[in-house]
Amino acid sequence: MAGGCFGLCGLLRRKRKNRRGPGAGPAQEPEEEVQHFQPLQQDPGQDRPEEQDRARGRLRRAVQRLLKFMGVRRRAATTALPELMAQPDTSAAELEVEPDGSTAPSVCAASHDMAPMDGTATTDVETADGTDTTNMAAIDCAASCDMATLDGTDTSDMAPTDCREICDMALMDGTATWDTALTDTETRSDMAPIDVRAKADTTAEGITNTDCMSMHSVTDVPSLGVLEEKTVSNPNEVPAIVRSIHQWLTCQESAEVRPPIAIRRLAHAHPGHVVMSLLHCAPACDRAAAILWRTIASLATTAHKVLPTLLRVMEDWPLHSVSTSDGDHVDVFALAATLALWLMVQEPQCQDALLVHAPRLLLALLCQVSMSTEQMPEEVSTFWRGCQEQHGLPTHPNSFVVQTIRALLCRLQWDQELVSVERKRGWDTLLSADTHHYAVGLLAREMHCVLGPSYGPLARHLLGLLSREGPRWELPALAFLVEVLDYLDVSTCHDSVLQMLARHLQSQCPERRRLALRGLLVLSGDPSMAKGICSLSEHLLELLRDGDGELVAMTLSTFLNVLQDEKDREGLSSTAPRLAEALRPVFDNDNSHVQLLSICLFQEVMDLLAEEGTEPWEMQVRQSLVPLFFHWHDENQGVAEAAREALLWAASFLQRKDLEQLLKTEQPFRFCDYLMEKDVSRRGEHLQQALPYLQSPQEPLREAAVRFMGVAGWHMRERQQDLWPILKALTAMSDDDCPSVSNMRAALVATYSRAMRTPRAPLRRPMSLQQPPTTAQGPLLSAAAAPADAGPN
Repeated sequence: MAGGCFGLCGLLRRKRKNRRGPGAGPAQEPEEEVQHFQPLQQDPGQDRPEEQDRARGRLRRAVQRLLKFMGVRRRAATTALPELMAQPDTSAAELEVEPDGSTAPSVCAASHDMAPMDGTATTDVETADGTDTTNMAAIDCAASCDMATLDGTDTSDMAPTDCREICDMALMDGTATWDTALTDTETRSDMAPIDVRAKADTTAEGITNTDCMSMHSVTDVPSLGVLEEKTVSNPNEVPAIVRSIHQWLTCQESAEVRPPIAIRRLAHAHPGHVVMSLLHCAPACDRAAAILWRTIASLATTAHKVLPTLLRVMEDWPLHSVSTSDGDHVDVFALAATLALWLMVQEPQCQDALLVHAPRLLLALLCQVSMSTEQMPEEVSTFWRGCQEQHGLPTHPNSFVVQTIRALLCRLQWDQELVSVERKRGWDTLLSADTHHYAVGLLAREMHCVLGPSYGPLARHLLGLLSREGPRWELPALAFLVEVLDYLDVSTCHDSVLQMLARHLQSQCPERRRLALRGLLVLSGDPSMAKGICSLSEHLLELLRDGDGELVAMTLSTFLNVLQDEKDREGLSSTAPRLAEALRPVFDNDNSHVQLLSICLFQEVMDLLAEEGTEPWEMQVRQSLVPLFFHWHDENQGVAEAAREALLWAASFLQRKDLEQLLKTEQPFRFCDYLMEKDVSRRGEHLQQALPYLQSPQEPLREAAVRFMGVAGWHMRERQQDLWPILKALTAMSDDDCPSVSNMRAALVATYSRAMRTPRAPLRRPMSLQQPPTTAQGPLLSAAAAPADAGPN
């Protein structure tokens, strides 16, 4: 660059020699050692105004030609200029000359090896009288008009006072910052725009003119300097200012443009108005809007103020219908706010603000995933296609929202939770409409460690949303509420939470019923909620007939929790008889956990009824004896022990000391024999209850059922019509893999078939029933001996 400058100076000197003519003296030659240049001296001939004016005009034209020529040279440069910034001189003299707040320096003593500053070139400029002013830096284009006088002295401290000189030069200061503003309205309106080609040259050289208005910008955009200094107290002015700033940035061609800090001050003072105005004027977040959102997020206090408004827009799917303060009634898509949040999350400075609003942000994003997965209006699809093409985002909005959730967790440094959800395939589950609510519950559980203190307010917020008429995203909100219901202070919202759960308990959607029941199960652990849950017992009884084992198990657990409190169990007194009746079929549920819970609950209910007397409830207890007898042989030891305990309680309730003794000594088949012998009027009913266990998937239960048929047949031998159901059931019984069961079945079929053909033939007890083999099923079956007095009369 130095060589180029010396060549350029030689060209200028030759031109000036020609203009002075042959009589002019030779110009002073520059010294060969350029590193010993002397600084410019003050002009001693300031009493020559006319010559000075003429020299000034010539110098101005020379500088214009110089800059034009330098533009060509700089395009050919192969190396970028060093990024050195001149420090502004904030002396009182400069402030007096530059009242418009410009930060451009007025004096710069440059050496030959100093890089050009503020976008101007250092060169050798010769004054009219031949004085050498080598290495003079033209720092400010406006100030460069007065840099030299007739005798070559430096007057660079002088600033132009006539705006027309600035307009004639049409030069723009490259050092001006975003805070720079012209105070003279006439100067701003008369100033001509810079040539686009000159700006392209500057950009190619690596110098960014950040405050330069493009020639394509509109004339009604106010100066950003005015916006920086202006204090906006009227909210109605905010939309126009936001649009002006956005329009200004849109006109900027540089990719490295610095955003105006006015948007942060404006967002801090009027956060809601700024958010809505920016969403209205740039819903798809173009380049200018993206810069503004990230600028807002770069200050933690400002980000904290704008996030609540963004949240309200995000939660209002698909459109938010709040107008701006200037009357703009255009609705805003909830996805537009999510796109703005995605841009803000990329700024590290907003981490603290995001942490404060993290629970509601996470919830709003989860609900957006659900809504965008299940229903996508055409206008939302059209809007999203524009956003997707502009930012290179995922094709479907729900994938983008999941991407935003992951970015939020990364920004908050919740890496462990992020990895845990990833390991459990939570993100894939979240994108499926059928499994979305499961993923919401998973995320709520995984976030427990980091969001636990915030779950109380979040639970109240969710309860308020679900209590509204016709909420649009009940399922994910209910799934999240169930996971945080432990943190809810039910003393302040006792009735509202019960009403909400009761409404979902009667829903036709099975998943809503399941989630509502889970909520009741959580609340049943609170003694203060027991009475309210008892009022919902009718709805809970209907769920006991559901085929979903998990649903039935939660219903049984809810009843058990309510019955734990002696004071609150009285609320179930009116429902207890029907509850006991509904529990008997549940004993045979395929789920062993459901069997265990139902038997335990049955004992609790019957104990509650026994407090009111034995007469009304004796029938319920007698009908439970046979099912409990068979589950005494269950493969699940927990179920078997619970059935034995329930039988002991029932025998005590019925005052059957004989049955109690057999149960204590673990003689199950003597128990069956005594039961059939004493309950003569109920033998047929006991037989009908035993027949289904011949087809039980459990081998011990099938074996017990075959033995029961033998005992029942012996006690019912007097009437052949009573033997027919037994013979039919044994014949229909499929082949069994257990040899003992097959042998007993074959012996019983042969005996009862012979008795049916010859009515007067004596019916003997099969040997297999007199001496039951010892099995590996435990002491219950090994102790099953036939009655000692067995045999025909």
